[in-house]
Amino acid sequence: MSCSAGDRAHEAATSSGVRADSGDSSPRNRRLTVLSGPSGVGKSTVVAELRRSHPQVWLSVSVTTRKPRPGETHGVEYYFAGDDEFDRLIASGELLEWAEFAGNRYGTPRRPVLERLAAGVPTLLEIDLQGARQVRCSMPEALLVFLAPPSWEELERRLRGRGTEPPDVIARRLEVGREELAAETEFDLTLVNTSVKDVCHRLITLMGNSPS
Repeated sequence: MSCSAGDRAHEAATSSGVRADSGDSSPRNRRLTVLSGPSGVGKSTVVAELRRSHPQVWLSVSVTTRKPRPGETHGVEYYFAGDDEFDRLIASGELLEWAEFAGNRYGTPRRPVLERLAAGVPTLLEIDLQGARQVRCSMPEALLVFLAPPSWEELERRLRGRGTEPPDVIARRLEVGREELAAETEFDLTLVNTSVKDVCHRLITLMGNSPS
């Protein structure tokens, strides 16, 4: 990432599914953790498991201009906003990062993140590659974690199996997915999503909140 505070060392894959690691993640050095990766890799599933099993972690809720999907609730999965409101948030500097994909915009409200970090609360963002790059520019101390699929074939199967989007949107997501996978080395470390519970455990350990 062009705004990186310095090059990160990347190690070979390990049996735990971690391809690289860095930094002291003890509670006294707690920092913002960013989870990113290609569409369909399972970020939302990981976040849902973290909500269930580790309520001590605060998960930032993004604001988006897209319409809610079946089962989604305003303020839970996303804050749903119109274009005018999103424009206002950008103009007033109220977003830590924002990006556009498939005709919709997504962003992270700045103030809640800074408030939780100031209070020492373990804080996690789940955002796309564009957003992760913006966070690296504005908060270079953040820990950027890349969630990778076991294989390209598995990622494609997950995207096509959703059944929630038209074929042209899926094709676009696959195209962008290849670009996102190529950006893996820009992150501090990679977790391979072969097991949601294993990914959650590793994230909690990195954030300094592993069970005693």
